[in-house]
Amino acid sequence: MNIQLFLLIIVVITALAFDFTNGFHDTGNAMATSIASGALKPKTAVALSAVLNLVGAFMSTAVAATIAKGLIDSNIVTLELVFAGLVGGVV
Repeated sequence: MNIQLFLLIIVVITALAFDFTNGFHDTGNAMATSIASGALKPKTAVALSAVLNLVGAFMSTAVAATIAKGLIDSNIVTLELVFAGLVGGVV
C-alpha cells in the first residue's frame, strides 16, 4: 500500500470521527427541549437528529463552496492539510 492511499484512509476515518463528534454535540443542543418537554422520546429525537444532520450535510455543500470561493487556492490543499484541519476540529 502506498503512502497516499494510507493517508487517504486515515483522512476518511478522521472525517468520520469529526462528523460523529459534531453530530454528538448538535443533537444535544437541538433536541434537549423536545426531549425535556416530553414531545419526543430520546431514541426518536436522536434518530431524527441523525437523519436531518445527514441531509443537511448534503444540502449545504453549495453554501460551503460559496463561502470558500476565492479564500484558498485549491492547488495547495493536500491530504496532510485536510487531516490537520480535521484533527483540529475533533480536538
